[in-house]
Order: sequence, then C-alpha cells, then structure tokens
Amino acid sequence: MSKEKIIILLTVFVDVLGIGIVIPVMPYFVKEVGGSPVIITTLFAIFSLFSFFSAPILGALSDRIGRRPVLIISLASTALGWFVFGAAKTVVMLFAGRIIDGAAAGNFPIAQSYMADLSKDAKQRTQNMGLMGAIFGIGFIIGPAIGALLSHISITTPFYFVGALATINTIAAIFFLPETNKNKAVGRKISINPFRPIIMAATDKLLKSRYLAWFLFSLGISVQQAIFALYMQHAFNLSIAATGYVMVAMGLILVLNQAFLLKHVWLKYFKESTLEIWVYLFFGISFLIMAVPQIWIFAIGIIGMAMGQSIIRAVVTSRITGFAEPSRRGEVAGIMSSVMTLAMVIGPFAIGPIYLYNEHWPFIIAGLVLFMAFAVMYRCCGNIPEEKFEHQETEPVEVIS
Repeated sequence: MSKEKIIILLTVFVDVLGIGIVIPVMPYFVKEVGGSPVIITTLFAIFSLFSFFSAPILGALSDRIGRRPVLIISLASTALGWFVFGAAKTVVMLFAGRIIDGAAAGNFPIAQSYMADLSKDAKQRTQNMGLMGAIFGIGFIIGPAIGALLSHISITTPFYFVGALATINTIAAIFFLPETNKNKAVGRKISINPFRPIIMAATDKLLKSRYLAWFLFSLGISVQQAIFALYMQHAFNLSIAATGYVMVAMGLILVLNQAFLLKHVWLKYFKESTLEIWVYLFFGISFLIMAVPQIWIFAIGIIGMAMGQSIIRAVVTSRITGFAEPSRRGEVAGIMSSVMTLAMVIGPFAIGPIYLYNEHWPFIIAGLVLFMAFAVMYRCCGNIPEEKFEHQETEPVEVIS
C-alpha cells in the first residue's frame, strides 16, 4: 500500500478513534466540568452543525487549491479542538473545543477525494472506499476501550491523547503527503451559503436521485444510532457492558465486510450498478427484522444491518464520486457530507417521541425509509448500463511530489 493511502487511512482512523474514545468518557468529563445531560447531547449536535457549514466549503476549496493544504488545516483544527476540549474548565470551553473541530471538519470528505484521486478505475475506487469503511469500523471497535483505559490515568487524558494523534497526523501530512489533485478548478467561486450544497444536490440532474437515496440512508442510520442503546436495555434488559459488546461485534462485522468480503465476494460476483440499488432493499429488510422483540432474530437483523451499511457506504460513495468530474470530486464529497449531516440532525429529533410511544416503531420506520431509497434508486438507475458509469472514468492520477 502506498504511503499516500496509509496517511489518508490514518486520517480517517484518528477521526473515528476520537469519536470512539469520546463515547464512554465525555459524559463523565462534561459532568465534572459542570454540564448537564442536555449539554452533553448539545455538544455532539454542535459539532455536526458546524461540520454542516464547513465540510462542503472545504471540499470545494480542495478542488480549487488542492487537497493537501486543506487537509492539513483540517487536521490541525482537529488537534487544537481536542486540546481545548481537554483543557476545559468551563462549559464555554467545552463548546469552544467542539466548535473549533467542527469549523474545519473536512477530514473525511477530503480523504474521500484523495482516495478517489489515487484510484486507477471504478473497482479500485470502491475497494479504497471499502478500506476507509474498514478503518471506520476498527476505530469504533477499539476507541471506547482506549477511552476507558486512558481515563484511569485522568479524565482528561483521552482528549489529550487524541489531540496528540491528530498533531502527529498533521506533521506527517506536512512532510510526507503529496498533492493528488491534478485538475484544480482555479478561479471557481466558492459559496459560503451553508445550504448551497443541499440546493445543488436537489438540482443536480445526474446525481440528485443518488443524493436523495443517500439522505434516506443517513436518516435510517441516524434513527438506529439514536435509540439503539435504549432499545437494547429496555427490550432485552441488557446491561451497558453487554450493549457495548454488541457494538464491538457490529464493528467486527463491518471490518470483515469492508476489508475482505467487499473485494472477494460482492465486487467479484455482482456489478456495482446492481449493488448500488438492491442493497438498499436488503438494508431496509434488516431494520424490519430488528423490530422483532426476540434477541436471536434481532441479532440476525444486526448482522444484515452492519453488512448492508458497509456495502452502501463504499459502493455509493464510489459511484457518486465516480460520476463527478475530477475537478468536482471534493465538492461532491462535501455535498454528500452535508446531506448526511442534515439527516443526522433531523433523524434523532423526529424519532424520539415515536420511540416513547412504541419502542419497535423506529426500526419499522427506518426500514420503510430504506424501502423509499430503494424505490428512488430503482426508478432512476435501474436501467442505466454499467458502461455508462465506466465512461466517466479518467486515467489514473499521477502523484505530484
């Protein structure tokens, strides 16, 4: 594997590791600083809100001036944000730390653009996106364990640890990461309207259906994430530790699927155009299975959900960035990030009252939402031949030192 891919994958890993470390530690730290449960949830929301504003701008900027400088800025912002958060003595500083990180939260979409630049063809690009998904899963597997371990040193150590990792990552990018954007969109205007990416997604004749399906997919994911732990405890009387073990198992399934099955099974025996459509249906069925209040049936749904999610993330990301012109890949990745972030804001707010009314309905609703995504994709893309997509491919990117 090239050093460029290693650094990009490390970038994704540090981002996800930070989230994983935060999950078990943040509530206790925020409480120690003087924050309430509402403050805890708002801190998660404030990062998503600011990343909604920043990610598409940074993605478009990487198309204009290059991936490397924008990624370095984003990495440095992540490091500074975690250091400020770890040093917080007041709630205001806690918010400052999350805002600093979110204000330049372009790591993931720019990393996606990097991996697209480094791909020789459509299949390799999908495999590269699969590697990113595998790293995502690994981060969620080991992150909470590292957070719990480091918290024995002090409650702030995990945040400083992630800040240090991001700092090392920034330095490595400065010295070792080359530029891969050979088709800079010099002179292209960059809008500061945060809703412009959503408008662009809705008016893009080629990609709007895919963006809509991606939004519905993200809604389903946000519903599952918002009520998963509550459902596990209430429906099956599982402890917090047992719920954590289930999450680790989900991460392991995701890693296995992304790192091995995607290349050796899914891409080997199915066309990407087929996976892009029918996995939405498979994913939706998995949610309906999870609505059954029997632990072993629920476990089958979890396996299907984890596998379906990982396939969709890799294949759909590859397809959307593949349809885009090389000079727009950063912008397109930023739009995808905005669409997903918007869904991640809407989903939890909408599903809370529904969960209180009936704990099984959120999974049913998520399944129906994914059926809608399947219908959208089947209608718009069911008759598009594979060669139509392949026509969009460009020559392999020559790395610029």
